[in-house]
Amino acid sequence: MSVSVIGENLRKAYRDGVRTVEVLRGASLEVSPGEFVAVVGPSGSGKSTLLHLLGALDVADAGTVAIGGQVLTELDSRELAGFRNRTIGFVFQFQELLADFTALENVMMPGRIAGQRVSQIRARATDLLAEVGLADRLEHFPNQLSGGERQRVALCRALLLEPPLLLADEPTGNLDPESGDQVFELMLELQRAHGTTALVVTHNPELAQRCARLLTLEGGVLHPPGR
Repeated sequence: MSVSVIGENLRKAYRDGVRTVEVLRGASLEVSPGEFVAVVGPSGSGKSTLLHLLGALDVADAGTVAIGGQVLTELDSRELAGFRNRTIGFVFQFQELLADFTALENVMMPGRIAGQRVSQIRARATDLLAEVGLADRLEHFPNQLSGGERQRVALCRALLLEPPLLLADEPTGNLDPESGDQVFELMLELQRAHGTTALVVTHNPELAQRCARLLTLEGGVLHPPGR
């Protein structure tokens, strides 16, 4: 299952003391269902801000975001929370795993929050962890896992509810080059296998080149590389 992603003329500014800093200045993009798109740009260019707007973690000052035809600003806070939980899986640079929960329990968490049957989500989480090569790490806690293993757990957690959209914010930024390469390749494999629409922001242009399409965020707007 997959969805389209449309962002039109997105603008976002922040206050920095007495200054107003414009981060996005009319950024627009369109991602087709099932497409894997990478966004690159220099540090501070607004890549994470863009992802937060597309993932309904923040609200644009102007412009619209539509996921699968649903305009996010048409939803109230309760509806938006439900839509985000059903539709979007997030992977962050720092995995945000719960230290007192095992790998399996961390992956199961979105299903527990959604009120699904424990037996159902346990089976789904076990299958996902096996799919990423962690079948023998189910009962390990985060501090017993390597950085690459923790990111794979985070990826499984993001995919547990089979969201049609996966958003990844610098998913390899906190990993060594070899682990980062493995995690990124795994993301590509899982995206193809599950048919998920995916958008990843990264500072690594070599990894981004593996995606179906590449966009550059510079000066607050998005454009194809080379423009």
